[in-house]
Amino acid sequence: MALAQGLVTSGLVVKVMDAATGRDTPVRVRLTQNGFAVKTLPKAAVAVMYGVWDHADGYGYQPDSSFYVHSRFRLDLAPGTYQIALSKGPEYIDQHHELQIRAGQVYEGNYTLARWVNMPAKKWYSADDHIHIRRSPREDSLLLTWTQAEDIHVGVMLRMGDFWETYYQQYAWGEKGVYQKENYLLTTGQEDPRTPELGHVVGIGASASVRYKNEYYLYDKVFDRLRELGGLGGYAHQAETFHGYRGLVLDGLRGKVDVLELLQFCASDNPLIVDHYYHLLDLGIPVTAVAGSDFPWCGKDHDKGRPERSARIGNARFYTFVPDSLNYNNWKAGLAAGHTYVSSGPQLLFEVNQKLPGDKLEVSIGTALKITARALGHATQVPLQTLEIIGHGQVLGRVTANAAGQSPEQLSLELNLPAEKGIWLAARAYGGKQQAAHTTPVYVYVDGKGFHNPVTAPQYLKLSQKYLQELKKDIKHKSNDPQMRAWHYRAGLKRRIAETSQVVKDLKKKLQ
Repeated sequence: MALAQGLVTSGLVVKVMDAATGRDTPVRVRLTQNGFAVKTLPKAAVAVMYGVWDHADGYGYQPDSSFYVHSRFRLDLAPGTYQIALSKGPEYIDQHHELQIRAGQVYEGNYTLARWVNMPAKKWYSADDHIHIRRSPREDSLLLTWTQAEDIHVGVMLRMGDFWETYYQQYAWGEKGVYQKENYLLTTGQEDPRTPELGHVVGIGASASVRYKNEYYLYDKVFDRLRELGGLGGYAHQAETFHGYRGLVLDGLRGKVDVLELLQFCASDNPLIVDHYYHLLDLGIPVTAVAGSDFPWCGKDHDKGRPERSARIGNARFYTFVPDSLNYNNWKAGLAAGHTYVSSGPQLLFEVNQKLPGDKLEVSIGTALKITARALGHATQVPLQTLEIIGHGQVLGRVTANAAGQSPEQLSLELNLPAEKGIWLAARAYGGKQQAAHTTPVYVYVDGKGFHNPVTAPQYLKLSQKYLQELKKDIKHKSNDPQMRAWHYRAGLKRRIAETSQVVKDLKKKLQ
């Protein structure tokens, strides 16, 4: 660090480089004094309008008073002691420095950010499937700086809708809506339909938006059309909020659901909620795990009545295996194959007989299953606690950081099991506070039979019927609440409930 002498004004000049490439790198910066954010924004701050309900709640500052820069900035400051925090997503080591600004001098801070793990080098690329920001071509380069500063390689900008209106408009869809520089890209998706009775739909990768305003509660039409347009559809918010578990059962049991946001900070301070995911998996229904921040809505202190305060792009993310160069179509192919894991910090590598998450493994009875899991962490930033191999929702193997041969930086676990029946197998890991990760399963079929769980299937089918009855009761009578419109689609929903009820009956016979 250097102090430039003889200048009339005092201040700060900062330059941030990437340790591996030696190049300038986009970065998140938070500058404070005496515990309070400095309220002067440098001209180099990259500003884009954002806010809940598409309002202009923020611009240059992030909700926690951080800001993004391409790499360098200058700021005039009064003499005093300041603190600067630099970050670039969970794969980079955060930095915190104290600065002493003297009268008539400019403090020159040259910093280098280093990775503690390089998942792109392993062909795993991070994505945030749930970013709400209005986008035109003019904002593309600015928004890409935001996602680069959080080390999000694929940022999915979601147009949001409800019964009345759409928000966070996007200028193009499919390949026409892709903006890419090097290994970072932006693309378009939708969170629509959204209702308090059935939950929120998330659509990714379609060549056009899908919206049936006059059939708004008939979600299956949206899912079918998204697939026709080359996209994937599923449920947001872990299906935990807005009665999303009802929609997940109604559509999931009929084979309409491709993905589920398994990790997010909207529903709980515990970002990983697996109940509804295991519900479908144990019934033999494959679903790919994805994750997203729901920026600018969801943060870690959502339950304190300030959902936007700690909202951050990429605070929940998912990784997709892309063996070839990263581009939109290759990423979509990896996502469609289910080659994913979700994370708020820990990194996961998982294989069953060399098959990746999302793969179907067909074996004969008695075949040896070699299951390997490895979690990667950082001793102070992402201190690992546990790694588990999960089969049919049960812990088949578990290691902790204090066990012999394990550490807060790396946990490894290997199991060798005979294939006795079909099973879904996954890995999950826990790190520091609010840090978790979970893979999409490997689906093991034995002698051509499915991977459902015969032990839990009866209770999950009973639970499915309960959720369907909840919905049936809700649509029985007209509601005076203008947000509760399911009753208006009573006829269509009753047909779908009947169809799903028949699926439940058929599964009872099939899964006995």
